[in-house]
Amino acid sequence: MATQTKPVLHGYFRSSCSWRVRIAFALKGIEYDQVAVNLIKDGGQQLTEQYKTLNPMQQVPAVEMDGITLSQSLTVIQYIDETRPGPRLLPSDPKSRAQVRMISDIIASGIQPLQNLYVLQKIGAEKVQWAQHFIDRGFQALEPILKQTAGKYCVGDEISMADICLVPQVYNAERFKVDVGQYPTIKRLNQTLLEIEAFKMSHPSCQPDTPADLRA
Repeated sequence: MATQTKPVLHGYFRSSCSWRVRIAFALKGIEYDQVAVNLIKDGGQQLTEQYKTLNPMQQVPAVEMDGITLSQSLTVIQYIDETRPGPRLLPSDPKSRAQVRMISDIIASGIQPLQNLYVLQKIGAEKVQWAQHFIDRGFQALEPILKQTAGKYCVGDEISMADICLVPQVYNAERFKVDVGQYPTIKRLNQTLLEIEAFKMSHPSCQPDTPADLRA
């Protein structure tokens, strides 16, 4: 189903949802183009009428591929997995696949939306404490789950969508000064995954729109 036209990722260097998609493309070896959507500049470029036609939720990412436009990072990851060759991002075993989806949903539905930019802008002065609270709350749930499911990676010994979700969330935790050392399984998995090329090349510190002072 591969086409001659490269996918286009509309995203932001530090957006964890955009990073998830970059990791998935990298793991699959897919070349793609990036269009930067600066979530801060001009009050937020995602709020323009032009961008709203790509993603009516006015969030990143939006991905144009195969003649359609997709938003929601887990949807994009699963579409990539279902239409492109390369390592599977969801296991073939139904139980393992359910565990991957469970972990991914805890992060993508239960943690990240509560500490994303839009919410924190509404919270105001207490935003750091707010973000810390909800990240800690989520990690307190994730840690015992990962103790049961993890091998080398989040679920067994194959990289999956769960790992793709975990690394950007730990990056957010560290940005908000959460003590990740409280969660030894999460910390170990994150350290292991950050040594993998797909996670390195997709890191926020080395994207086309990364500001000079934040570059690795």
